[in-house]
Formats: sequence, structure tokens, C-alpha cells
Amino acid sequence: MKTYSAKPADVEKKWILIDAEGLIVGRLAALVANRLRGKHKPTYTPHVDCGDNVVVINAEKVVFTGQKLEQKKYYRHTGYPGGIKEQTARKVIEGRFPERVLEKAVERMIPRGPLGRQQLKNLRVYPGAEHPHAAQQPEALDVAALNKKNARSA
Repeated sequence: MKTYSAKPADVEKKWILIDAEGLIVGRLAALVANRLRGKHKPTYTPHVDCGDNVVVINAEKVVFTGQKLEQKKYYRHTGYPGGIKEQTARKVIEGRFPERVLEKAVERMIPRGPLGRQQLKNLRVYPGAEHPHAAQQPEALDVAALNKKNARSA
């Protein structure tokens, strides 16, 4: 029996809609990264973009466990000597672009390189409940129902 290797023309891409309200960031990011790479499919091929298109809504309502909201730091560099800046996760979520928390978490779970950058373009994250992808008819995926640890019980 021969090993199946998918060709880019054979790939069937679906649209997935995930509501991130009350979900834990790391668990959600791991699930989204697997969907983007296509590792949930039996036809997964490492060198082909065979993942799905993922739309995440309510990204500003994700939660962290423990003290991560205060202790987790995000670093960036201005490009100037000594220009490293840091922000806590709370400041990022309460700031202008709260969806960046989830985007960065997913980006860091996908391999770096041309294929990883191509797969990351299939991710769309929106801070609120509105999204412009209704025409693609995305299937809703209930992440909280997959495992009780995925959602924060209040």
C-alpha cells in the first residue's frame, strides 16, 4: 500500500467559525493551529497547505488561567537601540487591538517559514461578534463542548 500525499489541487478547504467567548487562550490557540495546518484531516500532508479557513469571533472575551492576565508579558521592539517595550496581557486585551493576543498565540504554534505564513493567512480574528464572512457559510465549531477544560467555568 502506498502512502497518500495530497496535491494542492486535491485539497478541500472548509470554513470554520469559532466563538471565543469564555474560552482559554492556549487551548483555543492549539485547536486553531491544528485546524489551520490540517492535522485533523486523514489526508494531512506536511508540505501542503491542507488546513481550513478559520474565523474567530469575540476574541476580546478570551480568558487566561491563573495569574497570566497580570504576569504574562508581550514584548516588541521599536527598531532603535534599547527600544524593547513590554505590555501585560491585561493591557493588550483592554487596548486597541485585543485580537492580537489570540493571533500571537496561534502564530507561535505554527512552524516558521513560507508554508506557515501561508497557513496563517487563513486565520481571521475579530474582537466582536460581527464578521464579513457570512457568504462563505462557515460551520460553527463548539470548542467548549469538546473538553470541559476549554472554557472557564465562572
